[in-house]
Amino acid sequence: MANYNILILGASYGSLLASKIMFGGHNVKLVCLPTEADLINSEGFRVRMPIKGRKNQIEIDSRKLPGRVSAAGPADVNPKDYDLIGLAMQEPQYGSPGVRELVDAIGKSLVPCMSIMNMPPLPYVKRIPGLDYDAVKAAYTEPGVWDSFDPGTLTLCSPDPQAIRPPEEKVNVLQVTLPTNFKVARFHSDSSTAILHQLEKDIDAVRFDTPEGAIDLPVKLRVHNSIFVPLAKWAMLLAGNYRCITADGMRTAQEAVHSNLAESKSVYDFVVDLCVKLGAIREELVPFEKYAAAAESLSRPASAARALNNGAPNIERADKLVQLIAKQKGMNHPVIDGIVALVDRRLEINRKNAKAKTA
Repeated sequence: MANYNILILGASYGSLLASKIMFGGHNVKLVCLPTEADLINSEGFRVRMPIKGRKNQIEIDSRKLPGRVSAAGPADVNPKDYDLIGLAMQEPQYGSPGVRELVDAIGKSLVPCMSIMNMPPLPYVKRIPGLDYDAVKAAYTEPGVWDSFDPGTLTLCSPDPQAIRPPEEKVNVLQVTLPTNFKVARFHSDSSTAILHQLEKDIDAVRFDTPEGAIDLPVKLRVHNSIFVPLAKWAMLLAGNYRCITADGMRTAQEAVHSNLAESKSVYDFVVDLCVKLGAIREELVPFEKYAAAAESLSRPASAARALNNGAPNIERADKLVQLIAKQKGMNHPVIDGIVALVDRRLEINRKNAKAKTA
């Protein structure tokens, strides 16, 4: 079996996927901020996750895994040195200095690239037939960042597992809060898709040593032929994540979903119906009841809500992307329209405040 060299942009959520990949003996380079890179290069990273039926969570220490991890800044890597590239940062970050140039080089390299972003990169949206792609660019912070990509070389991996960096810990610690599976669509190319199948097989084979014996670990990689399977996350984002955002603050994802279950189901079903209209098979998407049950354990506000509350001038706009695509299909939902308007207003306030501080 070939050992792959894999580049992942984003060390926070990216370390979850990295931890799984490294069990198979594959090597990972994480692109991140200098302080994160120094810490990971000296101490590796830790991923903690709950295990069903066990009282205590387990901790994966990257230093004890068969694969190696290292970290660097965006200017210090060459995409052509890697077999697969993962995108694990928030969409607005790809336009930042240094990262933007690396993304351009990744597109031109034609190395297969797998996004594990909530917001599908624009080239992936171009894999969905029958859309006006120019009309959805308004949902992206800087759509031009993606110009150098051939859509066939980029795929989407639905970031269903939920994880946070505990604020009281060092930045090389990740806490998994919902250990579900990654669902990835195939590439156009069979040889690139074969890499995904190998990683899927390796991750399935992972066993973790505990005092009671070796145990299976959650968070698998599942490869699908349909490009629509990873879009299952859209309904979750619109019914849960973006409804964590309130006019003057935020609420937990559990509250967003369960404080008005009928409204949550209405939004969720609308997005599922949209995905089916685009070409998805309903049975391949996650039913609302399964999502609502999972949302019971989501005791924190979603990252988009936290970023807005912290004054971010830009956040991922999957809400706007879904609204714009629905519009092309002659569909709209008043709750989604309200979410988009609310996020627009709050971003405008954040941008004005940021401008006032630098004035």
